[in-house]
Amino acid sequence: MRKLAIGTALSGALALAGLAAPTASATGAPDLTFAGVTVNKGKPVVVGTTKAVNVPVSYTLTRPKSLVIDQRTTVQAVILYRGTLKSLDNELGPRTAPVCTTSATTDTTVTESCTETITAVPDEALYEAADAGTWKAAGVYAHSDGSVSDDYLHSENDVTMWGGLASTQIKRAAHLTADAAPEPVVKGRTLTVKGRLTRANWATGTYTGYRDQKAVLQFKADGGAYANVRTITSGTGGALSTTVKATGSGTYRFVFAGTATTGAKTSAGDHVTVK
Repeated sequence: MRKLAIGTALSGALALAGLAAPTASATGAPDLTFAGVTVNKGKPVVVGTTKAVNVPVSYTLTRPKSLVIDQRTTVQAVILYRGTLKSLDNELGPRTAPVCTTSATTDTTVTESCTETITAVPDEALYEAADAGTWKAAGVYAHSDGSVSDDYLHSENDVTMWGGLASTQIKRAAHLTADAAPEPVVKGRTLTVKGRLTRANWATGTYTGYRDQKAVLQFKADGGAYANVRTITSGTGGALSTTVKATGSGTYRFVFAGTATTGAKTSAGDHVTVK
């Protein structure tokens, strides 16, 4: 299991040279309040094996009026993390600076509405089964002082984090198929409906069978709506198979409701003509 240092998630425009282990400054910690943190509009984040997934994050930030956050030497953002702030198992952060607009002011404070985008990249940021599950949101403030030239480098960094601001589910994407045979079929004869349930394996970059999972077979008669037929359990390699009596022309599909670690999925429908 890879352990990450604070600052890995603050990539791109938020990166601070030398930002390392969590050492909040007791004297330099600013009075910031992160509130109303919403990740992916409250929906699970479902990630496959190849495509990066952009995760919108919105929140309200209240800061001292005297504190200037330029997103260069002084930055703030929300990151997602797994584990604890003291011992991170993994983290995800924005690659560009948050966009904030002032919504209220007092004599001493400024309140801003902020949005940012966190990018989840399979294999790069999600790389093991344990990354599927509950992640938490943390507010981050970092300040860097120093100077650099060809022959001299000096850097002093302060990092403050506020954890447990919200939670979200990051899940593995699922694939699901359905195939009814024979086609066409004589009315009253037996149809066999087969399929396969697989899910993303971030460690290998492939989809692998997901066994011992419930999937619902549904049928929609021509001109009608889908209705449940029965629930079956996936077997070796995620295989699904059941038989039904052909009563009329229509479309069959499988529906998987998802789990705590795997996203829901509905297969494409397979139409059967009954003679």
